[in-house]
Amino acid sequence: MTLYEPQDNASGTLPAPMTVLEKQIYRGPNLYGYGPMIRFQLDLGALEAHPTNTLPDFTDRLLTLLPSLHKHGCSYRKPGGFVRRLRDGTWLGHVAEHVALDLQSLAGTPVTYGKTRSVRGRPGVYNVLYAYREERVGLMAGLSALRLISSLLPPELQGLEGLSRLVPSSLSTPDLDGPFDLEAELNGLRTLVRRYALGPTTHSLVHEAEARGIPWLRLDDESLVQLGYGRYQQRIRASITGRTSHIATMTASDKALTKRLLDRAGLPVPQGEVVRSADEAVDAARRLRGPLVTKPLDGNHGRGVSLQLRTPEEIRAGFAMAREHSRSVVVETYFPGNDHRVLVVNGEVVAVAERVPAHVVGDGVSTVAQLVEVVNRDPRRGEGHEKVMTRIRLGAAELDVLARRGRTPETVPAEQEVVFLCDTANLSTGGTAIDRTDVIHPDNATIARRAAKVIGLDVAGIDLISPDISQSVHETGGGIVEVNAAPGFRMHLQPSEGEGRNVAAPVIDHLFPQGTPCRMPIISITGTNGKSTTARMVAHILTHAGKTVGLTTSTGVYIGGEQILSGDTTGPKSAKVVLSDPSVEVAVLETARGGILREGLGFDRCDVGAVLNVQPDHLGLKGIETLEDLAWVKSLIVEVVAENGTSVLNADDPLTLRMRRRARGTLVLFSMRGAAACSPELLAHIAEGGAAVVCEPTVLGDELVLYQGRRRRPILLAREIPATLGGAAQVNVQNALAAAAIALAQQVTLPVLRTALASFSTDFEQNPGRLNLYTGHPFHVLLDYAHNPSGLGQLRDLVRQLRPASGRVIGVMGVAGDRRDEDIRQMGALAAETFDELIVREDEYRRGRAAGEGARLLVEGAANAGMSTERIQTVLPEPDAVQAALSAAKAGDLVVILVTEVEQTWAQIRAFQPGPHVTRRLGGEPQQGASHD
Repeated sequence: MTLYEPQDNASGTLPAPMTVLEKQIYRGPNLYGYGPMIRFQLDLGALEAHPTNTLPDFTDRLLTLLPSLHKHGCSYRKPGGFVRRLRDGTWLGHVAEHVALDLQSLAGTPVTYGKTRSVRGRPGVYNVLYAYREERVGLMAGLSALRLISSLLPPELQGLEGLSRLVPSSLSTPDLDGPFDLEAELNGLRTLVRRYALGPTTHSLVHEAEARGIPWLRLDDESLVQLGYGRYQQRIRASITGRTSHIATMTASDKALTKRLLDRAGLPVPQGEVVRSADEAVDAARRLRGPLVTKPLDGNHGRGVSLQLRTPEEIRAGFAMAREHSRSVVVETYFPGNDHRVLVVNGEVVAVAERVPAHVVGDGVSTVAQLVEVVNRDPRRGEGHEKVMTRIRLGAAELDVLARRGRTPETVPAEQEVVFLCDTANLSTGGTAIDRTDVIHPDNATIARRAAKVIGLDVAGIDLISPDISQSVHETGGGIVEVNAAPGFRMHLQPSEGEGRNVAAPVIDHLFPQGTPCRMPIISITGTNGKSTTARMVAHILTHAGKTVGLTTSTGVYIGGEQILSGDTTGPKSAKVVLSDPSVEVAVLETARGGILREGLGFDRCDVGAVLNVQPDHLGLKGIETLEDLAWVKSLIVEVVAENGTSVLNADDPLTLRMRRRARGTLVLFSMRGAAACSPELLAHIAEGGAAVVCEPTVLGDELVLYQGRRRRPILLAREIPATLGGAAQVNVQNALAAAAIALAQQVTLPVLRTALASFSTDFEQNPGRLNLYTGHPFHVLLDYAHNPSGLGQLRDLVRQLRPASGRVIGVMGVAGDRRDEDIRQMGALAAETFDELIVREDEYRRGRAAGEGARLLVEGAANAGMSTERIQTVLPEPDAVQAALSAAKAGDLVVILVTEVEQTWAQIRAFQPGPHVTRRLGGEPQQGASHD
């Protein structure tokens, strides 16, 4: 049955198929959960009228295919809850969520969290959300879930569109039109798990780190992982740590060198030689005598190893097998006894496993091949490292072992006869493990510890042959046959027999000893306006406090004050640049709504979360239609504040103040209204001893004041902060309040805070694109980034105070095309109130609008507000519009440029050469905080 077979119906038209409209991959905390999630938007089409209880046999057939759905609790929070929802009737988007979760768990990446929500104002459209551990597996599970559901529908209701949106970009598009085969789909998911999911060793280390609150970042598609942030980070690649010596790793890979070093240290090792030809191997065997072993000089995982070789023919065959994996081959004496892996971490034995080679036990009836099939049915066995044990294969090496023992796959072993299929006991070849940690003899433990130290490994797997690990090898015979760097943990975590050992814990103890920090402070700042300036102020203050700061802003990423990336870097990818830098001591992250909506946050939690304000901007995009929606987005920042952290909120903004109900950590408020005129909520907060930073009028002017523990402490006068332009730039007074609150939450002292704020100006070098005043021409130029009605309103108030006595105010502005028509017209109206003459440019981000459309709406808004069209000029390219304004300016004018390309425009302003008609105004000194030549 194909997924969509066109069917005639009574009306002669086909029902609309289910359609995937869009997808989103959240890699951090997001609007729907605090962990990684996938969201796809699903239009049910005609199926909106068909909940599950109206679809004949749908539920029973689904549960037959996926009986594990019986375990899903759903809203009832107990097993069977989801089945109850199915039988009572639920919509197929909800079913897709649960099936996607279940398929991931069946494939080997268990997840349980999901939710499905209808989209406001769009009947039949749902946001389907579910957790994932590996995003490619998660996406393909969503795709398979929809295909499975469609395959169970009546033919006339089948059909899927838009499935290609769920195909990971790194994978080729599968056949989406073929018949659905559950086992094939699961095998495909398991293949992805084996290829991309963290292996058992790395996963155990990450899991242990998570349990201790240590953050982690995956750095590649393999097993390279960063534990911790910034200067406190450590790295692992499986069980190799950032503290593992490269020399030690190379030494361990050279088996001959390892043996020489161990022998020199007096440790028991087999005698042997390194050979390059089969003839050399036979000659070495004559000198060594007894049963022998051949193995690659630099092999691993037991590949190419042959044991108990006696005849020249066996030696030659063993050499040939080893030579497939290395140019040089080791021939050495064979130690009889059992194979043990002793795991040593930081000089201590933490686990011991006896490894048993892959084998079958005869029943007197079945052949070896049939017995292998029976063993492989054990649900604990899988491919590679996906499960506790690996399936046994009858490959060339196994056939050779059987042949040396006079057997074939068709041999029928006697009842209870053990038939070994491999010489080595590696789990990767089907071997099993028995925990022996509690019985290892002290002598044997000492031998293992010393071996790890001799080679220099902080994490080492010592292969020790002993007839009985509970007795000293000094008495029983045996010794070390190999020292392994990057030992696998699977045999210790989940042995086939005996107690599992948490061997990840001592590794994490080694990397992060008790009392060692793993996190640097993370400060996340969001809001409609003021984010960049506040973030830069905070970074400036913390730099004065002696910290190396990693800063993300809308103009670039800065490490220790040096710009390392340019552009809008306010999303999660840029945050991870800072968190990954090993020199950073504190992260200050400007966090915009776009990144939150697109991918979630780039960190798991923050030490300070600050919301500056919520004003109309970007409404009508990505489902954010109202101010309340926007507040919901921005409130995520204070929801992920650590329990011992601080939430900083603007008490003057009602929507922001309302977030205090969801804010975590200690609450600090800031306000421009002063304690005497502030809101009742702020008064109550201060009265209860809560911390607040407010601006209060005094006889000397407006003053920033700290209230804490019912104590009032002055900080400094607003006019003493150069960025306020003598107190005229009220927006920067407000930003300074927020910055002071954040800095004080980070234990910055008042003297340091005062000094830092008193040296923060609106110079382009300190705060590019934010109130940069250039006085190097006969006229002044103010460069700013006001890009929404609230920001332009604040700029209007400042321009009124900066307005020249006899000159004009010439404005240059454009608006991004993703704003609503009414927002663009409002910007035009505000421009009419701000400027005497207006030059309208076209913002380069037209976002689907026709060329000139945004400029036309701006002109329309200005004209409707009473600005004469004779005073409005349209020059679409930004550089041309800037040039037109500079060329039109005369001595005494103020040119205000609302910019998109900050650095390019600032360079253009500085390079401009006034014409002969412009004469320099005499006696005019540059204003405080201004830039000039």
